[in-house]
Amino acid sequence: MTEEKKPPYGVIAILFAGAFVAIFNQTLLNIALPSIMLDFGISNPSTAQWLITGYMLVNGILIPASAYFIQRYSNRSIFILAMSLFVLGTLIAGIAPTFGVLLAARMIQASGSALMMPLLMNVMLAAFPVEKRGAAMGLFGLVMIVAPAIGPTLSGFIVEHYSWRVLFFIVLPIALIPLGLGIFKLNNLTFQNRELSLDKMSLILSTLGFGGILYGFSAAGQDGWDDSLVVGTIIIGAVSLVMFILRQLKLSEPLLEFRIYKYPMFALSSAISIVLSISMFSAMILMPIYIQTIKGISPFESGLLMLPGALVMGIMSPITGRLFDKYGAKILAAIGMTIVVISTYYFSQLSIASSYVFIMVLYTIRMLGISMVMMPVMTNGLNTLPMRAYPHGTAMNNTLQQVSGAIGSALLITIMNKRTTATANELAASGADPAGIMNNAMMDGINFTFFVSTFIAGVALLLAFFIRKPESQPTEEEKKSVYKQEPVTE
Repeated sequence: MTEEKKPPYGVIAILFAGAFVAIFNQTLLNIALPSIMLDFGISNPSTAQWLITGYMLVNGILIPASAYFIQRYSNRSIFILAMSLFVLGTLIAGIAPTFGVLLAARMIQASGSALMMPLLMNVMLAAFPVEKRGAAMGLFGLVMIVAPAIGPTLSGFIVEHYSWRVLFFIVLPIALIPLGLGIFKLNNLTFQNRELSLDKMSLILSTLGFGGILYGFSAAGQDGWDDSLVVGTIIIGAVSLVMFILRQLKLSEPLLEFRIYKYPMFALSSAISIVLSISMFSAMILMPIYIQTIKGISPFESGLLMLPGALVMGIMSPITGRLFDKYGAKILAAIGMTIVVISTYYFSQLSIASSYVFIMVLYTIRMLGISMVMMPVMTNGLNTLPMRAYPHGTAMNNTLQQVSGAIGSALLITIMNKRTTATANELAASGADPAGIMNNAMMDGINFTFFVSTFIAGVALLLAFFIRKPESQPTEEEKKSVYKQEPVTE
């Protein structure tokens, strides 16, 4: 009988710290954008939005290549490089004299954080056996969900009382801690470290494909679907993506392995995750508009309103992981998606008079539902893959989250804007009080978009009933070939 290898908890703890800081940074600037616009004299909101879009764009371009790096280099090398880039970007952002420098700094940050999530997820998958993986991935979910959720709350408080630059100076010393631990304490944990060659054409097509789609759909929400740059980049992105996929299917060592979709449960988990991501963005986009523009609530109070939801997700993530180990993903996903569908429908019934407490409770219930779905579904899908395919599975999941988020945002913003315009025209034609037309029209636009999002979430609920537990388990030989600890070598 082979003795079970103890998971490398020290390695995991260091990676957790780095991933938490990097992911926490993603949503840190959302509420700070108006202050940044004021400081740099920017009048166009779509220009400032590039601080968010650019970050997402770099992630979308680099994440597909993460499978190559994880297979080619040790976790220690990747972690130190990723955290060094993140720290450098954070320092430059804090002292940025112009908006252009700040944008470049955000992209340097993103180039580091793009490698953190796939790296951590691969370590977790390789370090824990299938029967204990749910609890481990539940802790991983704590990082993935809670870190970006608490960003707006902290950002709202800082922006109201201090300069937006303080946000970066708070993150900087915190980021230096895992970097130092990585340099002096992190052991290598190798994943099939082979002499792989990087297919340059695949990298170019991936960049054009994912980059074009991410940019096009992100810009569509601001500039409209008839903008020539939006249409052009989406077409270039779509054509490049098709060429990229066809090329990967022909290569023996693809940059991103699309053949993993021959595993039905992984394909199903991807479909549910995409639909859920699009539905999730309805609250992420519409709530700040509703709370701050229509209700007139301050940025800090807006962040506080969303904090209980983040805390519930944080508490539930490890619990959900243990429930997944015991009962599987199907029952959790079905219950969780039912909660999401019902709560999303109630969001479509909000009014200008809805109370702060009611909105907070409803948002928290919705987050409870999402916490029961995300990690169990993703983990169940990855569990069906052979261990050698884990880097590709995690890269695929993270890439699809970025792309579906961009597409979902653009579609929902478009739906809201069109409905708002139509309602405003109807109210104006009926002789309604001009002072209240825009607020009432925007309220109707938000409600209608949440109603559409209810049906989108309903698709994920239906798909959840087709989830099955994986049947195959990795062999001991496969485990040894993928996961082994090595001493630190300089």
